[in-house]
Amino acid sequence: MSSLETLPTSIFNSTFVRPAEFYLGGFYNIPHVKYYYVFLCFVYIMTVLGNGFLLSVIYKVKTLHSPKYIIVFNLAFTDLCGSTALIPKLLDTILFNKRYIVYEACLAYMFFVLLFTSLQSWTLVTMAYDRLIAICFPLRYHSIITTKSVVVILLCCWMFMVGITATLAGFINRLSFCSSIEIKSFFCDHGPIYQLACNDKSYSYTLATIALIVVMCIPLILIFSSYVCIAIALSRTISREERLRALETCTSHLILVAIFFLPFVGTNVTVLTSYIHPNARIINSTLTFTVPSLLNPFIYSLKTEEVRNAIKKLCRRGKMNTTAIKL
Repeated sequence: MSSLETLPTSIFNSTFVRPAEFYLGGFYNIPHVKYYYVFLCFVYIMTVLGNGFLLSVIYKVKTLHSPKYIIVFNLAFTDLCGSTALIPKLLDTILFNKRYIVYEACLAYMFFVLLFTSLQSWTLVTMAYDRLIAICFPLRYHSIITTKSVVVILLCCWMFMVGITATLAGFINRLSFCSSIEIKSFFCDHGPIYQLACNDKSYSYTLATIALIVVMCIPLILIFSSYVCIAIALSRTISREERLRALETCTSHLILVAIFFLPFVGTNVTVLTSYIHPNARIINSTLTFTVPSLLNPFIYSLKTEEVRNAIKKLCRRGKMNTTAIKL
């Protein structure tokens, strides 16, 4: 692929060399690959509609103005922003063959995609905490899970993830790119970028490992621990109906956790333990980044009774307004 000899470079501090542009490799020799991008376009449209609808329902229905649904609102918002950060640029890059991307734009692209993905992970942790308090400490739930406490938790998640993601992007500026500029991925991913560097990239490797632990491992451990505590609390409940009712409130969250984490874990384990074709890895990664954001609002709308009732209330209100206008 192209090298830095064919592109202008800028040198700063007499040490670091960076290209004016990177080249996004994407897929290699897949026939009819444009159909896959049409599918991604459909995924994005449905993601915008689904999450936009859930956000509007939570905003308009006052019964959903509770700490629990502030967390759901945050998840829908990060899903919407994450898909918007990734898919439109991906489609523009591949469908219109705009594979060269300016260095600074590439870092911004990486920052926003990784930021919203990490925020989705920690929002699921916050949901697990909400379920833990609701089931293990039901009498103290409303004093512990308040609007203020949930907003503080979510703000801390945002600030922490912004800090980590900015650090990942910032350390790319400490690398020199003196040979290949082809990123072997479908977007400006951190790993494929720092692996192109020709100077010491140990700091970026260490940061990537820390980020993986913070975004994947710690959230999974916290969620698993929460459900162990929930299982212990439910085992002490005599009434079978109470157990089923409590479990039903966790169903939607468990499905969201499975949809989000299992593909990530599966792809990373496969990459570490065996060979996976670059095209297969890219397809797995794109689906991992996009499908959870598509499914989350529909799962909450269909599986959560409060949301279903809120949608029915909005529909009745809409019918009444239509009738009033006609009269």
